[in-house]
Amino acid sequence: MTPPGAARALERCEELAALTSMVGGIERVHLSPEHAAANALAADWMREAGLAPWQDQAGNVCGRLEGASPGLPALVLGSHLDTVPDAGRYDGMLGVLLAIEVAERVRRSGTSLPFALEIVGFADEEGTRFGTALLGSHAFAGTWAADWQALADPKGVSLGEAARGFGLDPATIAEAARAPADLVGYLEAHIEQGPHLEDAGRALAVVSSIAGARRLALTVTGRAGHAGGTPYDRRRDALVGAAEIIVEIERIAVQTGTIGTVGGVRAFPGGVNVVPGRARFSLDLRAETDTARDDAWDRIDSFARKVCERRGLQWAVEEFYRADAVACDPALRTAVEAGIRATGDEDPVVLWSRAGHDGMAVAAVTGVAMLFLRCGNGGVSHSPDEIVDEADVATALDAFEGAVHAVAARYEAHE
Repeated sequence: MTPPGAARALERCEELAALTSMVGGIERVHLSPEHAAANALAADWMREAGLAPWQDQAGNVCGRLEGASPGLPALVLGSHLDTVPDAGRYDGMLGVLLAIEVAERVRRSGTSLPFALEIVGFADEEGTRFGTALLGSHAFAGTWAADWQALADPKGVSLGEAARGFGLDPATIAEAARAPADLVGYLEAHIEQGPHLEDAGRALAVVSSIAGARRLALTVTGRAGHAGGTPYDRRRDALVGAAEIIVEIERIAVQTGTIGTVGGVRAFPGGVNVVPGRARFSLDLRAETDTARDDAWDRIDSFARKVCERRGLQWAVEEFYRADAVACDPALRTAVEAGIRATGDEDPVVLWSRAGHDGMAVAAVTGVAMLFLRCGNGGVSHSPDEIVDEADVATALDAFEGAVHAVAARYEAHE
């Protein structure tokens, strides 16, 4: 029989899914009315679990369960409550709800932990509204950039204006930052967002690291010309040059075990009877380590320059995003492995996260570790087709609770 905690977490995912600005789908963005409603609902659930909830100056919803004595440093459990457009029901929010269930189990058991437990529902992991991800967790970690207040959404509303409309004072956002001395670590449970666990027939994995990513806008410039009147030996076709580079990006990514994705391509001037004089395309490049990511980029850049030289084209690179890889804290990772073993899995799967997570920002202030949960339908995520199995959720809840107790045992041994 599936424990009621897992069933309740899934029911609450459905309740959160109803808080959406999108007709016929799920979309819940930072500093929106739906964000406020989700925070209020999560705070109610935290209160029911015995935590003292509050909303911090960045719009993160938090709750605290004291340990053996008041005022102890906290082990933080959390994930995010915001979504991409047309999202699934479990990305982020399931992790928050599992964290609340763990806290309630600890309270009901009467266990006195050697630290406090804090739950955080981060406000903006996805970056959907303002184009910059991890805003909530950067504020939590004290790495908030003041100029982010000027970021604007597609309607021209600045982040500062949206914060004031939400009831926050942008001038006080630094007060959301946590001090390292007040934290024991950060644990996050999250759906895998990939097919590896499903392919292996396994429910859970411990995460070794969170991918380092670089995002670039790449431009190939040639010369536009009449499609009928320009001989091939005189063409400087920017789109053909870009296509050759794009195919090589896939080959290099497969060969090196990195992930290179070209998500957008545009040709200019774009006429059906005009040889393209300029082509622009994006590149999202990820790897388990920064070294692997950067080595792959060096190979891509070198190949592109050779293609452009051979074809009489120009090559321009603009990097607009970089997030370095985060290795999970060895001691916290061991605790997650212990939690998985406590469910009967004696040989936990180890995966690196191909997707970014709040832990990337939180790592600036404390150690982080992650538990992955299998998702079905080929591992699809960021989609209404996102799905999890209730039995897997129950197993993840047991493992997550076990990880907390493993952290406690190690903490007491070193005090």
